[in-house]
Amino acid sequence: MAYLLKIRGFLPYITVVFLNAFVDLGHKIIIQNTIFKIYDGQEQIILTAIVNALILLPFVLVMTPSGFCSDKFPKNKVIRFSAWVAVVVTLFITLFYYLGWFWPAFALTFILALQSAFYSPAKYGYIKELVGKENLAGANGMVQATTTIAILAGIFLFSIMFERFLSNTTIDGASSILQNIAPVGWGLVLFSLVELCFAYAIPQTQAVDESMTFDLSAYLKGRYYKINMSAVFDREIIFLSIVGLSIFWAISQVMLATFPAYAKEAMGISNVVIIQGTMACAGIGIMLGSILAARISRSHIETGMIPIGSAGIALCLLILPGLDNEYLQAINFLAWGIFGGFLLIPLNAMMQFHAEEDELGRILAANNLIQNAVMLCFLGLTVLFAFYGIGSLGLFSILFVVAVGGTIYTVYRLPQSMIRLIISYIIGNKYRLQVLGLKNMPETGGVLMLGNHISWIDWAIVQMASPRPIRFVMIRNIYERWYLRWFLNIFNVIPISSGASRSALQEVHDSLNKGDVVCLFPEGTISRTGQLSKFQHGYEKAAEDANAIILPFYLRGLWGSWFSRSSEKLKDLRNTGIKHDIIVAFGQQLPIDTSADDLKRHIFELSIDSWEHYTEQLPTIGPAFIDTAKRNSGEFMIADPISGTLTGSKFLTSVICFSRLIRKYSPEQNIGFLLPTSIAGSIANMAAILQGKTVVNLNFTANREALQASVTKAGIKSIYTSHKFIEKLAKKGVDLGDAFPDSQLIYMEDLKPEINKITSLLTFIFVLVFPAGLLKLLYCKKVSINSPAAILFSSGSEGLPKGVVLSHRNIMANLKQISGMLNVQDTDVVMASLPLFHAFGLTVTTFMPLIEGIPMICHPDPSDTVNIAKAIAKYRATFLCSTSTFLRLYIKNKRIHP
Repeated sequence: MAYLLKIRGFLPYITVVFLNAFVDLGHKIIIQNTIFKIYDGQEQIILTAIVNALILLPFVLVMTPSGFCSDKFPKNKVIRFSAWVAVVVTLFITLFYYLGWFWPAFALTFILALQSAFYSPAKYGYIKELVGKENLAGANGMVQATTTIAILAGIFLFSIMFERFLSNTTIDGASSILQNIAPVGWGLVLFSLVELCFAYAIPQTQAVDESMTFDLSAYLKGRYYKINMSAVFDREIIFLSIVGLSIFWAISQVMLATFPAYAKEAMGISNVVIIQGTMACAGIGIMLGSILAARISRSHIETGMIPIGSAGIALCLLILPGLDNEYLQAINFLAWGIFGGFLLIPLNAMMQFHAEEDELGRILAANNLIQNAVMLCFLGLTVLFAFYGIGSLGLFSILFVVAVGGTIYTVYRLPQSMIRLIISYIIGNKYRLQVLGLKNMPETGGVLMLGNHISWIDWAIVQMASPRPIRFVMIRNIYERWYLRWFLNIFNVIPISSGASRSALQEVHDSLNKGDVVCLFPEGTISRTGQLSKFQHGYEKAAEDANAIILPFYLRGLWGSWFSRSSEKLKDLRNTGIKHDIIVAFGQQLPIDTSADDLKRHIFELSIDSWEHYTEQLPTIGPAFIDTAKRNSGEFMIADPISGTLTGSKFLTSVICFSRLIRKYSPEQNIGFLLPTSIAGSIANMAAILQGKTVVNLNFTANREALQASVTKAGIKSIYTSHKFIEKLAKKGVDLGDAFPDSQLIYMEDLKPEINKITSLLTFIFVLVFPAGLLKLLYCKKVSINSPAAILFSSGSEGLPKGVVLSHRNIMANLKQISGMLNVQDTDVVMASLPLFHAFGLTVTTFMPLIEGIPMICHPDPSDTVNIAKAIAKYRATFLCSTSTFLRLYIKNKRIHP
């Protein structure tokens, strides 16, 4: 959540939210605890319910003027005005405490709540202005968590102070209680003053409509209520969100009014700190649930949590009467709060998302009205039931029935939330959803969503990313399967067939004109390559003259999943290790008459944006290699003509052992290598990577001057090579023994004795026994994904060689792209013959197979086509990357052809 604190104005805003809730709750706790000490049984339930009702009633009475002020005036100024009112009211509260006037202090609960009600639409409306659409769920989670922390702090602090000031005193009525705890009032005044200071640090974010006017007569006659309520009732999603929020808070109010009496009578608890602390666990739960819900919904609105939250709340109500001690009750209240957080965050975010900018204040005010009216009704019924002798247990049973009914109603009216729940369960262990460009999704109006088609679950992923319900166009032969049809009908799927598409296209057109969101995949089929294919023109007929816009989208991350048409090998590669991101990128809105060719171009651009985002999340080369080596520890990983074959565990052991020597002999950052394509060359490069070094493979085919220039430019002090390789180069007329006077040549054969058998054996055991996470912690230096991993130099044929720095992100992105394009099969084997100083030789035929777990065969000389061909035949290699010059050698040599 730290990203929110970087937004200018968010810190003072969240501080004001905290202090306002803290002060309101403080006075309420003082009054409630006084009632608890003086009254018992049904009288206690009734008075507690009345206190709660006094807090709620202002939200009903000032709904219209508060929403009007939030829309007409800058919201930061409304917040400042409310802070001034809080200072004045807390001064009067403190005065009444000292005078011992209980009923006037009781009445000021209503006035303090009136101040909160006036400020509430500005507080919630300011969130969208401050953080934008993409951060709505996260910001709501922060606000909910902050409010909960304030409530918890107020409950504990004011209850503890209440008991402390009453200790060793004789309670002689409510008046004596207030006079004994009167100094607490100065704390309320102090916190109100601090709130006022922070309110002046909140910036104005958007222009307001100063031309708006308020008709007092219309307000008194209730016409404003009708107008504001129509904005809610005309928008089903907003209305359903408010219904869900209202039921939760209404049940909570009844619980707050009922549980103290239950604890006093059934559990024998008289200490207000214990009772308030037990109920405060619900606040802790809401905070935890809100933080978790906001984390899950960081880039989108995860409505899949709604049915979980509803069902969990019902379960907690069911088991509450069966718990006989305060510790179990505290755990139950904690769970209640967590499930409540799951419910509150998506419902609040959906309500705010679907509201237009110029009506958000009125909708939030209407939300306050409905919520508080429902809570008042529930509290009124509580008073009525208590008056007629229904105790706390009976009230708990009624609340359970209401919660179950609310759960069923939510699932029935928001069926897409169930889809999110089911799909989240299926893919949750392997994937996480990221949504880009959510701000491009219009809150209202017809939308035709068009994007690429990668897997069987694309429709579900798109629905998960969209806060609006979507009608999908689906092939009729799938729709008409009896075991799917009933399910698909819930989501108003539009079936289409190639021979009779006119009626389906007309239904799409009609839906768009009604303001629905319709999604279809213009490719017409699931991709078999992971790439965009030809776009069909059918959607153009459906969109013709429709009152809607086109919203392009691109799905990334499902190619290689179990739901795609990729190879089994690629599925294995993409479904191991840590969670992978599924990215849904929404593009800029396009005119409804956009052609298929223009649409494809826009979606292609979205693919680039989503790829950029994906590469930011990739691991660096070292950790990715360790994961692969551990996963393939007993399988063939690499081979060459000199060393034979090595499994993943043996190769990783060699890399770790050699990385210790690099750390010992080469403290500098850039390390030079003069090695052929071989197991030794791969070990040396990967060992340097584990140490966080930048590898520089020198072009031994370049002239001496070019090599020296490369070494100088890269600042290389250590060059790792091999006696045998230097000797072979000398036989070919390339004498490099004295070519680097300012650098130290370190021969790998000379280092071999330093790796003793005991060290190798222990390392091998560690590799076999330790998990990949621990191996990375022990042997892999942590570096940034954007830090340099390799430097490649040109040959110098056109002057001095030019160096190119490749970051870990560059290399990881390239090898992921290539392996995806190859659609790697289980039988694939890479023939690595290009030199390590070549861009393809390093990234494609060395790092790619080592990172992706594809067996690789090394050969030191790319021109030795006969022996390369023999290695290909021996190991059944399927992938050879070469230059046109070397490929001509294969064609000309008759010994290669069978």
